[in-house]
Amino acid sequence: SSILPSFLFGFFLLAALFNLYFFIIIRRYVYLFFSLTLFFRGFSRFLWANDVFFKEYPIVKCYLADICNMLFFFFLIHFLRYFLETFKHFPRWDKYLVGLSIYFVIFRILREKNILPFKYEDLLGPAIVLIFFIITFILFLRSGLKVVKLPIVATLPIIGIMSIPSIVVLFTVLNDYNGMPMPSLLKWVWANNRFSVLEQSGLAWLLIFLSWSLLQRYQQLQKRITDETLAKEKLEKEQEIERNRLIAQQKVQLEKEVKERTAELSQSLKELKATQNQLIQSEKLASLGELTAGIAHEIQNPLNFVNNFSELSVDLAKDLNGEINKPEIDKAYVGELLTDLTSNQEKINHHGKRASSIVKGMLEHSRASTGVKELTDINKLADEYLRLSYHGLRAKDKEFNADFSTDFEGNLPKIEVIPQDIGRVLLNLINNAFYAVNQRAQPSEGFKPSEGYTPSVFVSTKQVGNTIEIHVKDNGIGMSEAVRAKVFQPFFTTKPTGQGTGLGLSLAYDIVTKGHSGTLEVVSTEGVGTTFVLKLPIQ
Repeated sequence: SSILPSFLFGFFLLAALFNLYFFIIIRRYVYLFFSLTLFFRGFSRFLWANDVFFKEYPIVKCYLADICNMLFFFFLIHFLRYFLETFKHFPRWDKYLVGLSIYFVIFRILREKNILPFKYEDLLGPAIVLIFFIITFILFLRSGLKVVKLPIVATLPIIGIMSIPSIVVLFTVLNDYNGMPMPSLLKWVWANNRFSVLEQSGLAWLLIFLSWSLLQRYQQLQKRITDETLAKEKLEKEQEIERNRLIAQQKVQLEKEVKERTAELSQSLKELKATQNQLIQSEKLASLGELTAGIAHEIQNPLNFVNNFSELSVDLAKDLNGEINKPEIDKAYVGELLTDLTSNQEKINHHGKRASSIVKGMLEHSRASTGVKELTDINKLADEYLRLSYHGLRAKDKEFNADFSTDFEGNLPKIEVIPQDIGRVLLNLINNAFYAVNQRAQPSEGFKPSEGYTPSVFVSTKQVGNTIEIHVKDNGIGMSEAVRAKVFQPFFTTKPTGQGTGLGLSLAYDIVTKGHSGTLEVVSTEGVGTTFVLKLPIQ
């Protein structure tokens, strides 16, 4: 007698697992509730019809069957809600269905506590569910929604079968009160477990139709997902094509703008190079002017001596000539004249050679740099440009005055440098030192000199390891930290407009670092003084 319930339970369990698989895939609660509905209904009927399980514990079996029956109705109601989507079409009626599902839980508790006075309480639940289902279908039929057609076909047999207990209850009540007997056909159906067989058959019918419906829904959902995916891919492809078109258009526009900008930058670069060449030329001319002025001042001294002693020599020659023409010659006087005349000629010769040396140096240093390194005496070069710088500034400004001193290390080895370039570096550093001390000595420039202040520039050389260091130190206005950070940048200058191009130290830095593999550093304290340290390697 338990073969058919066992077979139906296996069939229901397979269908439950099938719908549970759909729920895991697409996460729709209608599949979950239908899976649970099938499981608990099949398991409850299996417990009632099977005499093997819980044979020694009938009370446990009874409790399990009742709980499964309660859960069957609970999930059946929620399956109906999600299958017909009553929460969307009839939200108010959907609340009653939720309340009906809660009713079965309360009903189970009240029945367990023997609180219900009605002795046919087992038949009351299915009757209430039947009434609610009929009302739900009527609402959908009146609204004209097509979604209810398949559920009516699927549930029509089970609705008819589930109405049998309600009719049995009705005739039982009538027989108790009025003596009306139950029809024999109804007795035959209700007796001998025939109702259970009919109910299982109706549930199987319901299972087949609803499973087929849910499978159709799944296929439609998959088709819709596929169509949406294809539409999305098509849209993305169109967007990609449009994006590529816009990128290509922007690329053409950017290339055009880049070409225009490149042409503008090329023109600006040409103009900048022309301006830079002009400024460099101005800086070179300024340096050459200062060098020429210093040389002119240096050469003036020996020329003055030559002129003065030549005039004295003429006077001595006249006196000598007059003395010789006398009848009586004063040999002692003639001897003195000849001695003085010889001395003057020696002095003229000495200062003439001095002037010749200065002219030769002028020719050497004023000509363009050959770029060829020569063995050079750094002490001699530094001393020469110190004096040239000082006399050059004196030639430009007669009121300029400053002390300068040197401390050159003896036996300093000659090193290979480009003399004209290193000379230009030294001239620039020394000129800046004299400018700084002169600025500090001028109260009108905002630098009030301390009492007893003496402008002074100090140039020293020494050998440190494998390098020769040249220090150009002054006690001038000094530099701030911000100025020190920019002092070697091209076109940066603290001098007033027209007094500096900002290229002197930049060119000096390039000559030392790039042309001679040396270093040029600055140490300065604002209001105290500045020291430039030039380091040149000994080859």
